Amino acid sequence: MDKGSGLTHEMGMVVNPRGSRPHELLRNRIAWLVTLTFVVDLGGTTGAWLLERGDPHTGFTTWAGALFWTTAQLTTVSSQLPNPVTPGGKALDIVLELWSVSVVATLAASLASFFTHRHIAEMKKKEHE
Repeated sequence: MDKGSGLTHEMGMVVNPRGSRPHELLRNRIAWLVTLTFVVDLGGTTGAWLLERGDPHTGFTTWAGALFWTTAQLTTVSSQLPNPVTPGGKALDIVLELWSVSVVATLAASLASFFTHRHIAEMKKKEHE
């Protein structure tokens, strides 16, 4: 396989600190998405716990239970836990789901942009050879 082609090679270059500028930009974008999602996860967990812990019908009365629920919401994987029952908890649920959809869309767009620009650069390079 040609060194400059292949998904595995490209993704390897993204994690390589000596990758090209486009690889660095993609790596930074992914790092920001992961970091911000971690912050949203912790903030959402604390918010869910504070909003829901006093209601006997909620599925998460502990911080750990709220962490499980919030992380499941952010990974867009549903859990067996009941949905929030308080108005604040329901609003938080919507915000978390909007965040997760936005992150997935941003990641998909970032990858599409990266590979499109890489393809264009390779085509221009071949034209000049």
